[in-house]
Amino acid sequence: MNRLSGVGELPSTCDLAIVGAGPAGLAAAAAAAERGLEVLLLDENPAPGGQIYRGLADSPAARRELLGKDYQRGDALLSGVQASRISWLPGASVWMASSDLEIGVSKDAVSHIFSARHILLATGALERPFPIPGWTLPGVMTAGAAQGLLKSSGLVPEGRFVLAGTGPLLWLLAYQLIAAKAPPLAILDTTLPTMRAGVMAALPSFLGSPYLLKGLRLMRKVRSEMRVIGGVSELRAVGEGRLRGVAYRTRSGQAETIDVDGLFLHQGVAPNINMANAAGCDMRWDEVQLCWKPVTDDWGRSSVPGISVAGDGAGISGAEAAACLGRLCGLDAATRLGRITETEREKLAAPTRDLLSRYARGRRFLDLMFQPPATFRRADAETIVCRCEEVTGGQIAQTVADMGAIGPNQLKSYLRCGMGPCQGRLCGLTVTEMIAVARGVPPAEVGHYRLRFPIKPVTLAEIASLPHDEGDVRAVVRE
Repeated sequence: MNRLSGVGELPSTCDLAIVGAGPAGLAAAAAAAERGLEVLLLDENPAPGGQIYRGLADSPAARRELLGKDYQRGDALLSGVQASRISWLPGASVWMASSDLEIGVSKDAVSHIFSARHILLATGALERPFPIPGWTLPGVMTAGAAQGLLKSSGLVPEGRFVLAGTGPLLWLLAYQLIAAKAPPLAILDTTLPTMRAGVMAALPSFLGSPYLLKGLRLMRKVRSEMRVIGGVSELRAVGEGRLRGVAYRTRSGQAETIDVDGLFLHQGVAPNINMANAAGCDMRWDEVQLCWKPVTDDWGRSSVPGISVAGDGAGISGAEAAACLGRLCGLDAATRLGRITETEREKLAAPTRDLLSRYARGRRFLDLMFQPPATFRRADAETIVCRCEEVTGGQIAQTVADMGAIGPNQLKSYLRCGMGPCQGRLCGLTVTEMIAVARGVPPAEVGHYRLRFPIKPVTLAEIASLPHDEGDVRAVVRE
C-alpha cells in the first residue's frame, strides 16, 4: 500500500476513489485492486480500520487480547490492502463527492479536487442521537466515544460511571471495560419489553445467526460481574456545570439517582448519509431501523451513476456483513470499468453472497429487539436537540405549530437547526421524528435535511488555494 503524505501527491484522476477505510472500504479496495483498478483510499483517521478496527494496526498484544477476537478479525482486511497497490491518504477530510464524480479533500489546511471514474462511499455509521435532559453536560459521552478511546489509546474512564441505553455495543463495551479492570457501576438498560409481537415473530430466523451464542455468552458474563437495571425510563443527566448524577425511573415506577462522574449513552447506530445525501443519492426511510438510508441495488449502486454505497452507510448490517458488501462493490466497480465481465463478477461474488447471507440472518430480530424507545428518540421542551445551534425541542414543536414548518429544510430557515459544523449528523433523525409527530404524519413524508457541499468545515483560504484558471471564473451580467 502506497501511503500518501498530502493532497499534493493525489493524482488528477483514478479508477476508483473510496471514502472510508473501515471494513467495507478495505474489502472493496482489495477486491478492486486485485482486478487491476487504480484505487485511492481516503480516510480521516491516521490508520485504516474505521471505527470497528480503530487502532488495530498499532495495537499492543495486551489490548488486542482485551478487545477480543472480533476486533482481531480486522487483521485479514488490513493484510489485504497492505499487500496491494492501493494509494492511501490518511488524515484526509473529504468535503465533496459530487454527482460529476469529483472529490474534494483537505489535509493540513490544503485542499485539492480530483476526479474518479467511480466513487464508493463507505462512510460507516454514527451513533443515534440520545437527546435526554442534561446530555450536553461535561461528563456525558457516547459509548462509541469511550470505546474509541479504549481501542486507539488504551484509555478507560476514571471515577464512578455508568452505561445507559440499549443495543449490542453497550454490552460489548461493558464486557471490554470489565476485562480492562475498569467496570462500570451499572448498565441502565432502556430496552423495551422483549415479548413484543414483532420481536418474537423475527426470533426464528435469528436462531441460526452466528451472533446468537456469542451474544448470550457476552451478556451472561456482564450480568455476573456488574449490576444491570432493566426497564429504565425517564433518564436524566443531573448537574450544574458538569455531570454529578444520573436520575431515572425503574420498571416498578420508583425514582432513583446514582452519583456519577461519567455517563456513556448509546441507543444504536444509524447510517452516516451526509456524503451520499449531498451527492444527490435517493434516500428512503427504514421503518425497522428508524433511519434514512440510501437507495441501492444488490451491488451497492446508488441512484447517481458512478456512485456506490457500501457497509453501514447503506444500512446497518454489522462489520462482517459490511466487509462482504464492500467486496461486492469492488467487484462491481471492476465490471463497470471493463476489467472483468458480468459473468466473472457473478462467479467471484458467489462465496461472498453466501457469507453475507449467513451474517444477515436474523438482522431484523436485532433491529427490533434493540429498537430505541420513542421517548428517548425525541426531546422534551427544555432539552437541546441541535447542539451546534442550541435549538431545543420546545422551539421545534412551536415552530411547526406556529409557523407551519413541514420538514427539516423549512425548519432550517426559521431556527438554523442543522446548519452548524456537524451539518445535521447529531440532530437529523430527532428533527425528522419530532416534526412527524407534531404533524401527525410518517417520517417518510417529512423528509430529511437537504445537504450541499462542503459537508465538512473548509476555510476560505483552502478554497482560494485550489488551482484555477480563467475558465473557472464566472461573471454575473445584468441586462
